[in-house]
Amino acid sequence: MSANRSTPAKLWTPLLITVLVAASLVLSTSMGIRQSLGLFLNPMVQGTGISVATFGLAMAVQNLAWGFGQPVMGALADRFGGKVVVIVGAVLFALGLWLMSLGTTVALFAGGGLLVGLAVAATSHGVLVGVLSRIAAPGIRAMAVSTLAAAGSLGTFVIAPGTQGLLDALSWETSLMVLTTLAGAMVLLAVFFKNDGTTVGATPNTNKPNAIKAIREAVRHPGYVVMSVAFFACGFQLIFVATHLPNFIAFCGLPATLSANAIAMIGIFNAIGTLVAGKMGERYGHKMILALIYVFRTIAIACYAFLPVTVESTLMFGAAMGFLWLSVIPPVSALINSMFGATNFGALFGVMFLSHQIGAFLGAYLGGLSFDLSGDYTIAWWSLIVVGALATLIQLSMDDRARPGTVPAE
Repeated sequence: MSANRSTPAKLWTPLLITVLVAASLVLSTSMGIRQSLGLFLNPMVQGTGISVATFGLAMAVQNLAWGFGQPVMGALADRFGGKVVVIVGAVLFALGLWLMSLGTTVALFAGGGLLVGLAVAATSHGVLVGVLSRIAAPGIRAMAVSTLAAAGSLGTFVIAPGTQGLLDALSWETSLMVLTTLAGAMVLLAVFFKNDGTTVGATPNTNKPNAIKAIREAVRHPGYVVMSVAFFACGFQLIFVATHLPNFIAFCGLPATLSANAIAMIGIFNAIGTLVAGKMGERYGHKMILALIYVFRTIAIACYAFLPVTVESTLMFGAAMGFLWLSVIPPVSALINSMFGATNFGALFGVMFLSHQIGAFLGAYLGGLSFDLSGDYTIAWWSLIVVGALATLIQLSMDDRARPGTVPAE
């Protein structure tokens, strides 16, 4: 076998495995905490007098800060590596949760909204997938990213029930302080990341991140634009569920512990769905798999919202949504890498993710607003269905061909 065609087993270097484990733990912590914040809606509303719409707006601000912060954090990680970015993100995460524990409206928006949003941008997929993509050889890159996205979802399976247990035993303020400590611990994991932005297999002439040039090329690619527009629906649907599912469950008269169990189901089934999506994308094409994720997620939402809501149906909904939750990451990552290469992945994912987070902002805020104005979530559920159907049609029209000269040699 020639020197430049190693077997897949040899491509899994000790450095790659170490970074994969550390990145998975960071992603698990970041996403687990982020997706558990909806559990604080009812305790904070009852304990502080903050309205559902106000809490929803704060979470909407968080997602908007995440969206605008993602291109910046991604570009910094492309240029300097992920170590410093993740360390900064961990500090911002801890500070934001501490402010949120103060219980004032200003602290909720500044901490739980702005700072946590920027922190998630620095400690989630836009940075971590880029870190992994640059040290994984092209032959195993898709599998490495799928493994990261799958393993990174397991934190939700642990952290959501753990957070509910804290809320049952302690005050919501003390529970947030426990999460603050957990967020700060991500600093210890960041030391395992490389401190530069070099890409495995790239030539010296192409291994120079240039975010502005890469973004200019990407926005002229119709496939990138279409995928970004469709990604709006992903944020709109998922963040509505993450923010408002606990309140919807309580509205239906079901026990509060069911919310944590449903979120845990999302976490465990997400690990399975993400691996399946990565494998299916390699076989049938990432564009098609991405469209199927949108359509099946929309069907799951419609069935849950307009059929009788029970303990069993809620857990089934959590499992279905989990299977389809972050399963978008492998196909989206593969499409960006195939069209543009891995050198500027963080910046390109970040710009596209901004569309996702604009959808997330509207999903979190309009969900709360519709509840306060109408007394239920009917309008919000219908909005999720319409947006999901449109995203499916848009995604199917995507041109995923790489343009000559846009993909660095690897």
